[in-house]
Amino acid sequence: MVEGRRQRASATGLGSWPGRDPAEAIRTIRGELGDPHVPFLPELPDRGVGSDPVGRTGSLLVELAIDVQPHGWRLVDRPGKDLQRARSLLSSDVNVLADIAGAEEAPAGELKIQLLGPMSLAAGLYLHNGERALLDYGARRDIAASLAAGVSEHLARVRAAVPGADIVVQMDEPDIAAVMAGTISTASGYRTLRSVPREEVTSAWRLVLEALKEAGSVETVIAVPEIEAPIERILAAGADGVAVPLKALTTRQWEQLAAAVEAGKSVWAGALPVEAPLPRTAVVVDNIWRPWRQLGLPAAALSSLRVTPAAGLAALAPSEAKAVLTKLTHVADGLDQLAQG
Repeated sequence: MVEGRRQRASATGLGSWPGRDPAEAIRTIRGELGDPHVPFLPELPDRGVGSDPVGRTGSLLVELAIDVQPHGWRLVDRPGKDLQRARSLLSSDVNVLADIAGAEEAPAGELKIQLLGPMSLAAGLYLHNGERALLDYGARRDIAASLAAGVSEHLARVRAAVPGADIVVQMDEPDIAAVMAGTISTASGYRTLRSVPREEVTSAWRLVLEALKEAGSVETVIAVPEIEAPIERILAAGADGVAVPLKALTTRQWEQLAAAVEAGKSVWAGALPVEAPLPRTAVVVDNIWRPWRQLGLPAAALSSLRVTPAAGLAALAPSEAKAVLTKLTHVADGLDQLAQG
């Protein structure tokens, strides 16, 4: 937060965006999410191979090469054209960001980037034998270490693209509940992989989170689905906060979020369903305020929230995705009004 300026509730997106034109996407996002909101470097999965979450994050790995096989991305002995494409797309996106941000009269004070966390990355990569890398302890360890080594250079490039902006990192773990419950299927589909020990999950997260902070990230959050969201474990690993959809949270999970707020941690509330028609702003604000009040949290603490869509926006039309960001800024304004009494 800029010194001397009141903290305000803010809005951001989860990362994915419709279309294939990064310049158009970046201009739209930065146009909608000026200060105090948080624009983000979009992911455009419509572009195909290399723009998917596994390929995009896998392109950051150090001393581990990946390539696309019929069943998905596989760890291979040497880099190929698919990895080169993924690296080229990401590098081009950062260059486009630099051009657009550099032409702005008053660039946003923050920028968010997204990457896949080590557990979901291991679930999405395959070994030479065709099995998921998640199956093998050594592979899981190597992927986490390689990702931790690779984020430093990536953050350096992003920071150079937006000089002076604070870099916020969202680490996505969409598969974490299945990873920890042992319900991810093997390549054959006939059985499931053994659950990954909880302490190993925490250690892998801590390794990558520490690397991100050393590389200059001012805030690191782990984004997870609401079902069995391991909120306490995320915070124990050293994350600055948690991003989670609100719709199906249990009372226990709300209590964990309240404890996080009271401990000064960040809560990113996935409060806005993205299906048309979008709900009224007052409805979304009330869906946050009611459990907040029931938990005994002060209204003033609403100013610390970041609000996000409940899901990515890649499946929407560009105009619909833009409308979601507009609505989110209105929700943040509504929370601020409550915070100010």
